Amino acid sequence: MSPNRLALARRLVLAVAVVVTVVRAAAAQPIPGRPETLTFKPIVFEPPAARDYRVVLKGGMVVYIAEDRTLPLVNVSILVRTGSYLEPPGKEGLAGFTGSQIRRGGTKSLTAEQLDEKLDFLAAQVSTGIGDTQGSASLNCLADNLDESLRIFAEMLREPRFQEDRLALAKEQALQQMKKRNDDSGDIEHREWNVLLYGERHFTNRFSTAASVGSIARDDIVAFHRRWFHPAGMIAAVSGAFDRAEMVRQLEAAFAGWPGTKPVVPPVPAEIATAPPALYRIQKDVNQGRVSMGLPSVKRDSPDVYALEVMNEILGGSGFTSRITKTVRSNEGLAYSAGSGLRFGVYYPGAFRAAFQSKSRTVAYAAQLVLDEIRRMRESEVSAEELDTIEKSLIETFPSAFASKAQTVGVFAADEYTGRDPSYWRTYRERIRAVTAADVQRVARQYLDPAKLVMLIVGDQKEIDVGDGKHAVSLSALAPGGKVVVLPLRDPLTMRMP
Repeated sequence: MSPNRLALARRLVLAVAVVVTVVRAAAAQPIPGRPETLTFKPIVFEPPAARDYRVVLKGGMVVYIAEDRTLPLVNVSILVRTGSYLEPPGKEGLAGFTGSQIRRGGTKSLTAEQLDEKLDFLAAQVSTGIGDTQGSASLNCLADNLDESLRIFAEMLREPRFQEDRLALAKEQALQQMKKRNDDSGDIEHREWNVLLYGERHFTNRFSTAASVGSIARDDIVAFHRRWFHPAGMIAAVSGAFDRAEMVRQLEAAFAGWPGTKPVVPPVPAEIATAPPALYRIQKDVNQGRVSMGLPSVKRDSPDVYALEVMNEILGGSGFTSRITKTVRSNEGLAYSAGSGLRFGVYYPGAFRAAFQSKSRTVAYAAQLVLDEIRRMRESEVSAEELDTIEKSLIETFPSAFASKAQTVGVFAADEYTGRDPSYWRTYRERIRAVTAADVQRVARQYLDPAKLVMLIVGDQKEIDVGDGKHAVSLSALAPGGKVVVLPLRDPLTMRMP
């Protein structure tokens, strides 16, 4: 027998032995009569420490780095201290174009077409973008191609070409997309809900327009990039098949000698201006109505975040086990998706939002059911079973945040970017475990006042008002303070309301 065949035979024998051992061990355990009687050993897991992964390069870039030889790949993800909140007035859309064209517009030594071809040849995936409060860039490449892939990636970030024809194409595509802004009721709901929650002047509601896009020139993009992109304003998460010390050396070389000084980035504006409590209605000729109701929440440094998280999971955040989903979907069959979400703010208050989509004539009844569940959460304590189920779920799924080395360094990079308290991950489970039913009711009473809710309904308003004929529910009666406001659709190119 050849050496290869002999080795294969040995591996097969070993595999069979392992299977037999597992089967025998399983057979030795009694099979329970019902699934809920299954018992499991407690999960023993301690989150890793960020300091064990942190390196600061000579140019000022903070890097969280981890070796992971599971696959012959390398992942580089960079956060950049910038955002659309830094756009000059009248240049709405500038940050987004800058972010996209760093990747799409070529580099100093490569045209856009050559860059595309080179990355395809290297089997490297590269993306860049700029959102409301941060920029991002990512590289995924084969470990064997790391040297060249990283060199091109760094050149792209440092010296983007911003090729004129690619920019012109991007601007034309943006204008075409603007014309479709009122086509989808979901897009309308998302847009107007954010306006109601944070105000017309909040930077997340500074919409690009035909005029603002038309005013953006290549020089504007070059200046925006030059001002905000610098290694000292970047935080990277790097993982993959490499030697840690060698990877640090390669990063030092790739980002060395970047011109300019560390940018002084203004703080993200914290002010919001929530619309007065009321029912806001927008006409859209569709056969289902979209409903959102909620109000601003807290920032993530609030001591109430743990009780609020448990409360929301019980109310509508945990899928089929949550009250809203059970009532609106499972029991009444009024919506395919119904639930609630709770976001804690980093720079400004987060938001609580209960939402569903239902047939026009059942919108009012479904809205009443959701409001009833919010009131019930305030008026009585949750059951011991509900509390135990949610707390166990949050605690036992906690390790999934660190399921891979890429996730781990990504978490630490994001935490450094936003300044999260380093003790958060270490104390999370015990703080969730400490939440009581009284705590849940307290935060529900404090933060979920139905009289302060902002409600938005997008859909065929005449059909919605007809009702289902079975339940005498009036939307005006559900409106906070009895106030109903009709909102017209915005002009898609100017974003002004008539």
